[in-house]
Amino acid sequence: MSATLTAPAGGAVTRRPRIGFLGTGWIGRHRMQAMLATGAIEPAAVADPAPEAAAAASALAPGAEVVGGLSELLARDLDGLVIATPSGLHAEQSIAALEQGVAVFCQKPLGRRATEAAAVVEAARAADRLLAVDLSYRFTAGMQQIREQVRGGALGRVFAADLVFHNAYGPDKAWFYEPALAGGGCVMDLGVHLVDLALWVLDFPAVERVESTLLAAGAALAAGQVEDYAVATLHLATGQVVRLACSWRLQAGCDADISAAFWGDAGGAALRNIGGSFYDFEADAFAGVQRRPLSRPPDDWGGRAAARWAKDLASGRRFDPRCAELIQVSEVLDRIYGR
Repeated sequence: MSATLTAPAGGAVTRRPRIGFLGTGWIGRHRMQAMLATGAIEPAAVADPAPEAAAAASALAPGAEVVGGLSELLARDLDGLVIATPSGLHAEQSIAALEQGVAVFCQKPLGRRATEAAAVVEAARAADRLLAVDLSYRFTAGMQQIREQVRGGALGRVFAADLVFHNAYGPDKAWFYEPALAGGGCVMDLGVHLVDLALWVLDFPAVERVESTLLAAGAALAAGQVEDYAVATLHLATGQVVRLACSWRLQAGCDADISAAFWGDAGGAALRNIGGSFYDFEADAFAGVQRRPLSRPPDDWGGRAAARWAKDLASGRRFDPRCAELIQVSEVLDRIYGR
């Protein structure tokens, strides 16, 4: 069992939570740095099957013990666990931690299917422990502004959204191409962000119908393949229509083409990456042929979801019922895959 964080009347815990880091490749180390920068947590231990990755993480957090894997991490009296491992391990590892009373911050996707995501959410509910997934694009300044525009009625009645994430490259790890380990291809890797952003901005309406096409190397999927190009249309119970497209290795003429646009009868708003960048975004609001800026770089957004979880954990927060949104996102992914 993890140590108990006690909160006095003011709500602040009496010590910094002890955090373990499982999977310390580039993403895992970046999220670790974001959490350390908050000053809210104590890095207790790290684990990665690649010794060089574990050593690099340990160098970022002197004093953090390098251990052999999940079981050894959970034996270190942790309050929280950060998971950045292959997708097929996320649900099992998250549940193992939560059942020992350890809060979890997990890379996306939370599960390969909605049933896995739902099992993790239920484990967090039963343990009354904080659970969050690294859906980091919510935390860009541009998407925060767009959500405010939509929720505040500045666009009028929003009737449609178009979201795109094309990557001129493909993942460099073999497990991404194994259906059993990854759960899918570019939809699971990139499309999850698009589905989440669309539903999050529109306040998670019910999805009535999903139409999709998945391709690999420009042709229909064969057995054992994962998709590298996908388009999908979501028809929402509110009457809104959401169109999604994502891909790996697209001949896009730049590193990446990323956008999220929302259209209303009184205006529009869109986030777009700048010059093919994976990191730099601008957001604008539209009225007819006029545009006004909502956000511009610089915007150090990549670690904000991780930092938020660290601060929430340190403040004594426990299970958040809004975790049910993670299940809805997974259910939409299942429907895109036709399962």
